[in-house]
Amino acid sequence: MPHRGRPRTLAYYLPQFHAIPENDAWWGEGFTEWTNVRRAEAQFEGHDQPRVPKGLGYYSLTDPSAVMTSQAKSAKESGVDGFCFYAYWFDGQRLLEGPLDWYQSKGPDFPFCVSWANESWTRRWDGKDHEVLMPQTYAEGFAAELFADFLPYFQHPSYVRVGDKPVFVVHRVDQIPNAESVAREWQSLAIQAGLTGLHLVAAETKWGIDPTSYGFDAVAEFPPVGSNTLASAWRAPLKQVGQNFTGRLLSYKRLSQRFMHRRASEFVRYRGVAPGWDNTARRSTNATIYVGSNPETYRRWLSHARRSEQLDRGEEGLVFINAWNEWAEGAYLEPDSTWGDEYALATRWEAVATASDRRPVPHGRWDRPQLRSLAQLALGSVLSVLRIVRAKMIRL
Repeated sequence: MPHRGRPRTLAYYLPQFHAIPENDAWWGEGFTEWTNVRRAEAQFEGHDQPRVPKGLGYYSLTDPSAVMTSQAKSAKESGVDGFCFYAYWFDGQRLLEGPLDWYQSKGPDFPFCVSWANESWTRRWDGKDHEVLMPQTYAEGFAAELFADFLPYFQHPSYVRVGDKPVFVVHRVDQIPNAESVAREWQSLAIQAGLTGLHLVAAETKWGIDPTSYGFDAVAEFPPVGSNTLASAWRAPLKQVGQNFTGRLLSYKRLSQRFMHRRASEFVRYRGVAPGWDNTARRSTNATIYVGSNPETYRRWLSHARRSEQLDRGEEGLVFINAWNEWAEGAYLEPDSTWGDEYALATRWEAVATASDRRPVPHGRWDRPQLRSLAQLALGSVLSVLRIVRAKMIRL
């Protein structure tokens, strides 16, 4: 392999670790992400729930200075090159903006960028329209207003750039009406503001996104999106699965293999990696659980993603980790009571192999909840094929 610079590794950062009036009204006084995390219950024997944080513990971002400074230091020591902060903007109204605004004005000298989390807020925690709490309407003039609000971030000296263009991630580009026109407007506004443009990245929150069809420069993989199918199913019977469980049981190892073996694209597609996925804290008995996640399988997946980006784009490459602190979705690098700091250690470029992938998952007998999970995943596979066929027919 010819010598090329290392790609940068960015970890998504969730700011929902402090109370805000809106969440108080919708979910109860004092609600934060930890509210969900604490009340999670195991769904089968050996299920790693509830998750218990170590290190900073159940931290609060009400006063972010000490916490975020420590997180940036830990991230840098772990081989993470920057945070990608979720930013919540609804036709001019911001939510959970405090930690990001503090970081932009007073934060540590650690790179960051922004992902506009442009889904409506609903009671289902999945962005689908079901009892909408905060709608995303894309009112006339929203593109210019959003750009003006985010411009101070783009101008920050520590903001992540590709070439000399600030990286701007959009979580659900497929939901933006006339996205190509919006992308052109953002680029024009960026040049008018003295920037050379924006490096627009669509998060692959819908499988198979072609960023060029939206006027974007790249797409970033967003695992486990695209893998909730029969091919990724957990194929051994688990022990004592709760009879009320109606969710999906999948294999973390198969998830990693699906992304590592993915075919190359004709457009820029940055690699994405997830240290795990288990949203029991949010979805309870209807959770999607990737069984068998461990630091060693994660290390191999991340190493593959980094090598691939290095070959394709060198120091201009990006690898996105989902995520630094998505505790309620079981996707985080921060230390916990189960693995300690092993995920952080596995994120380092010089990380070595461990035996953590050999920790057994208790086996039991096939039962109704597991068979129901397989049926759901089989249906998901059929729908995935139909979507691919439909997309090809539209292109024709």
